[in-house]
Amino acid sequence: MPFACLHVLIRRLQLQSFRCFAEAEFHPQPGFNLITGANGSGKSSLLEALHLMAHGRSFRGRVRDGLVREGDDAVQVLVDWEDRNAARRAGLRHTGARWEARLDGAPVAHLGALCEALAVVTFEPGSHALVQGASEIRRRYMDWGLFHVEHAFLPIWRRYARALKQRNSLLRAKSLPDQLDAWEAELAQAGERLCEFRESYVAGLQPYLESAIQDLLPTAGAARVSLQPGWRRHELSLADALFLARERDLLFGHTSVGPHRADLSLSLELLPGREGLSRGQAKLVALALLLAQAAHLAEHDGHWPVLGLDDLASELDREHQRRVLQRLQDCGAQVLITGTEPPPALATMEITVARFHVEHGKVLRVD
Repeated sequence: MPFACLHVLIRRLQLQSFRCFAEAEFHPQPGFNLITGANGSGKSSLLEALHLMAHGRSFRGRVRDGLVREGDDAVQVLVDWEDRNAARRAGLRHTGARWEARLDGAPVAHLGALCEALAVVTFEPGSHALVQGASEIRRRYMDWGLFHVEHAFLPIWRRYARALKQRNSLLRAKSLPDQLDAWEAELAQAGERLCEFRESYVAGLQPYLESAIQDLLPTAGAARVSLQPGWRRHELSLADALFLARERDLLFGHTSVGPHRADLSLSLELLPGREGLSRGQAKLVALALLLAQAAHLAEHDGHWPVLGLDDLASELDREHQRRVLQRLQDCGAQVLITGTEPPPALATMEITVARFHVEHGKVLRVD
């Protein structure tokens, strides 16, 4: 896509005590990078480390659940990258219970600062859950995109989260109505604004999703996304919805309406609903959503995020692999692809690829 000529470029990734790696260093190149290795060799951990730095979480569970190498106290990740031709550096040490980080030499108070600085979009074997999984996954998808394109989003999101926590605490305590009024007013005000942000973001994604679906899964026909706000917004305000739900919420001890119950609705003209898709179709639709998000960010921010694709060839036939690789080549972003072997479609295409192999805890460049 010609609108974004700049790209985030990872220059060095350094790991310590990260899963199977005691110490490892990886120097990806601009364009395509192919990382191969046996199952369990650690190739996916390279993408996982970048995802951790860019999202504040692993795509394979909590930090305390096996991320720290057995026998060690904490993982350490260091990333050097270029953004708009400026050199950046971030480091993170995480025990699973506590963390400390630095960005460009300065200490970091919130992990959000790392997430804001480094943009990485990751596609991994569990990404089909973006289509077929819980609504929380799709809310996280929308909010990560908003975090990068709407600077006013994070303060509003924090206001809403704080008010929601306070209202839920009062509900569990069976508090009196006058105690609930103030927090419901705050929750409604922040929630309406949060919903407006999400609606605008989803509308902005639409043309990018249409393009991605057309390239990756043309048999799906037209694709449409819309926001399910989390209450009957077309009928009543959030303040009214909270008031009407108060008796029920006091009974169950939690807030049953609002943006924390929102979802992303997706329809495909020529395919069944998301629960009726095959796993391969769900993976392609999820990848289309992720690439649409990356393209939207590229146009808004002026540069492409890094694209990480773990085990790309899994459950995709050669023709769909070719479609995906062509789409990735056209965008010009830095792309990291892992697999036990190269995707078969890659051999049929004229793509310059930097090749790496992971074995015995080392990342080796293959000439």
